[in-house]
Amino acid sequence: MRVVRIVDLSHPVSPSTQVYPGDPTPVFTPHATIGGDGYNLLHVAMGSQTGTHVDAPRHIRDDGNSVDRLPPTAFVGRGVVLDVRGRVGRGELIGPDAWDEADLGSGDIALVHTGWSEHFGTDEYFHHPALSVDACRWLLDRGVRTVGIDAPSIDPTGDEELPAHHVIADAGGVICENLTNLASIDFPDPLVSLLPIPFVGADGAPVRAVAMNLELF
Repeated sequence: MRVVRIVDLSHPVSPSTQVYPGDPTPVFTPHATIGGDGYNLLHVAMGSQTGTHVDAPRHIRDDGNSVDRLPPTAFVGRGVVLDVRGRVGRGELIGPDAWDEADLGSGDIALVHTGWSEHFGTDEYFHHPALSVDACRWLLDRGVRTVGIDAPSIDPTGDEELPAHHVIADAGGVICENLTNLASIDFPDPLVSLLPIPFVGADGAPVRAVAMNLELF
């Protein structure tokens, strides 16, 4: 087996990276420099859900697993792109009818492709499509426990009840938000990795999300 191609699904993180309203802005501060210390070391301060990141159940449940307590298998699996571009619009909820013919099974990672990542860095990004509770339950009924989206949240931005988050968290599932470049997954059965930094006790963590095209021989 060899990796033929890797598609990067992540936004780079910098002090100018757009964050969810109210979240801390990333701060990069030189801690050591080659000129002064003989090596470079950067002090990074940012929220646990900066850039492309995963939410663990602990994000909205005090009794939910933190990101370090979830097995690596929760973050790696066959990716299935659910392309809803042109089927849902600005601020609309996505229902299960948008992908009722999708071939999904246990262990698959659902990647909801809204096309909204093209607005990343603008105010329009926060007027994104989001997932309905029924859509989340449809995915869970098929054994999916990891759901990603190319938008800032699976719920509408500003919705304080977070119903879609609760449905996924109640099932012990994982959410990945702020994905990008989903249109470049133009090959079947990508191996998707959303492996996070295992911050102890954390509600989530940034990821370098990728989709890999594998060749078996």
